[in-house]
Amino acid sequence: MNLFTRMLIACVAWLAFAPSGGAAILDDVSFADAASERVHRVVATRGETIAGLLSVPARRLLPTDPPTWEGGRIAFELKVDPARPTYFTLRLSGSDVSRNRLMLYADGKQVGYRHLGDYDALDVGADAPVCAGRFYYVTQPLPESLTKGKDRLTFEIRASGPVSAYARTFDEYQKVMTEPSRGVYRAYTHTEGCFVPPADDRQGAAPPELPARIEPGAEVITDVKRRVGGALEGLLRDKRPPGQMQAQFLARAYFVKWSPAAANLKAVERVVAGLDQAYRAFRKDPKFAEADPSTPNPDWFGLGPAGEAVGLLAGAMGATTLDERIDDGAGGRVVRRSAYADMLVASRDWHRRNRRLYTNQSMINDLYGVYWCNRGVAAVDPARAMPEAEARRYLYESVGLTPWLGSDTDAGPSRPAGDGFYQLTARGLTRELGYVGGYGEVLDWVTQIYNATRPAPGEPGDARVGEQLAKIARARAAFRYPSADADGFRAMRLEAVVGWRDAHYPGYVTYAQRATWDGSPVEAAAATLDPHVVGYAQQMLADNQFFAAVRAQVKAGGFRTTAGLLSVPDDYEALAARPPGPHRLPMTGPGDFAFADEEDGVVAIRRGDEILYASLYWRARHAVNGLARVHRITPTFERQATVRLARQEFEPSGAFWTRPNWTDFGFAKGGHRYPGNPKSAHAGERLPIAKVPADVAFEPGQESPFAGRAEFYEMRFGDYLIGMNASRAKTFEVIAPAGFARAPELITGKTIDVGGPVRVGPMSTVVLYLGK
Repeated sequence: MNLFTRMLIACVAWLAFAPSGGAAILDDVSFADAASERVHRVVATRGETIAGLLSVPARRLLPTDPPTWEGGRIAFELKVDPARPTYFTLRLSGSDVSRNRLMLYADGKQVGYRHLGDYDALDVGADAPVCAGRFYYVTQPLPESLTKGKDRLTFEIRASGPVSAYARTFDEYQKVMTEPSRGVYRAYTHTEGCFVPPADDRQGAAPPELPARIEPGAEVITDVKRRVGGALEGLLRDKRPPGQMQAQFLARAYFVKWSPAAANLKAVERVVAGLDQAYRAFRKDPKFAEADPSTPNPDWFGLGPAGEAVGLLAGAMGATTLDERIDDGAGGRVVRRSAYADMLVASRDWHRRNRRLYTNQSMINDLYGVYWCNRGVAAVDPARAMPEAEARRYLYESVGLTPWLGSDTDAGPSRPAGDGFYQLTARGLTRELGYVGGYGEVLDWVTQIYNATRPAPGEPGDARVGEQLAKIARARAAFRYPSADADGFRAMRLEAVVGWRDAHYPGYVTYAQRATWDGSPVEAAAATLDPHVVGYAQQMLADNQFFAAVRAQVKAGGFRTTAGLLSVPDDYEALAARPPGPHRLPMTGPGDFAFADEEDGVVAIRRGDEILYASLYWRARHAVNGLARVHRITPTFERQATVRLARQEFEPSGAFWTRPNWTDFGFAKGGHRYPGNPKSAHAGERLPIAKVPADVAFEPGQESPFAGRAEFYEMRFGDYLIGMNASRAKTFEVIAPAGFARAPELITGKTIDVGGPVRVGPMSTVVLYLGK
């Protein structure tokens, strides 16, 4: 393609997508305003008028009587552009808290998918304020098949109850709507992805500085010890054999000095009873080695918890115990050492032949199902164990140190993603179908992997894994932004709006590490003592969010949470002993900041007092979709937008994927079927499939990390022009609009010439700021 052609394409794209101020708004309706509603033929069913945020009137939709999964709805008409792509934007209050959902319909067809589609729901609900005291705007592109040749559409916003993503039946999945929806303030149609609110939209303002939490304090550590210690004492007294998760808990606690199980031979005795019982269950049904129903996600964990318990306590058990004959549950006797080895080998070998692709799942399977089982075998029957270097191969693959080769077969590794697929990107993010928030927070699992490689508790683990753990934590740091917690105190939140597997907004309060069932919010910092990661943890301590996070864990129910609290006191002690460091999370540090990951197609930018996150590779599961997802945070309002890219370049495969009539999930055959069989506004859209590597098995319609991935992305959003080159050998160009000679390039921090084409080299990103 010659320079003139490239410039022509760029100019056309610019004319199509560049902001044009207020003229971009085609039409708008202010809800609860009688004159505006009359002009736009508003009809509300099961709704009420409220005095909303900043005393701006709004409507909210109510549950039915009696309540069902559906709530109220509001219909209205708005102008659209018959020739140009049209967007729809809804104004919502960032102070409202509701787990209910809002879906958009146009001419009777559903726009967007209810769960994890590339076209999202208008509102997926929230259990904390998104941006208290301010408004936020949700933008969606309307399918051109709806607007082409038309100048007006009938829209409808329908409310429904929350959903439970992992439910199996419709009734379990779609919950009843029992409380009002969020208030809906104003709806707009426009022709640009970066919606600019009109001047008469009253806006709030973020406070100049939020206060730090005052309570709770260090007394929470006492509460942790009380809860964990009480659970351990109960297990030590219990006459029943513990399950393998409980046995693992006791084995870990054996090495924790403050716990009642510390160096306690009763703990060893109880673990042995649990392992004996696990063997009898395996003897009765060999599939028990594949999936123990008492564990979370059984076919990921296998007998890994038992394997860890054996590996940790084999020395304390001693030869006398291990060589004793035990009842096998089938009328025979077996040497305990052989029994443990038999069940752990079976679990290890099944899990190495049934590995998982998505990073967090791969880590769990390989740590528990493979590595810990092998460590247990090595402790009781070394001749049947894989060499340590061979066992660590699975861990190295899962943490992205070496290419992930897939499940083992008789002919060698299956290589379903080819020879060069890494589970993490070169920048340190989990490599999936784009950036992922919650499920990308794998620091707890990588810390467990690092701890698993310690020759003994307290000794250093694998140095390569430790370095990778610190690298991941540093990369994740770009995806924490300043916000308020649910009580209005200063906090950092995990970016979730642009996460491809995220359906929870706003993201969790997160600093160095997200608190989970299985891990403390500072365990990665305590394990690595990396100065940057320690600095992030110290920022959490300074904001007094550490004790708040731990208190929430203490108050949460469940054995898994109890077991996850075991390391908290020692982690806290290790961090409290560190001198204050200079490092803080980059979205709060001095100066501007920009981060890009071409393999995940994501950028994170802080310029002055605003933050921009953008996923240019957005939920393109089956084919190239031309969409990007944006979250822009300013002191006066926020935007959540799905927008059309100005340009994508990729090698076409020649195959296409046509969107089915799915209205629930954007994957997995469309998820659940809703009453009335609603019609999707996207059904029938034909999308091109990118060329998939020759060594990867693929058929059109499959979810793939290759089918929807482009080599180059170009997006204009407001004052930002982004060019991202995700190829490894090609060079592309972006062209700034006329009138710009020089502009700041935010990735390098330099001001560059933009009077001509700007080159974007392989695996690099250019972010030009074109504002004042």
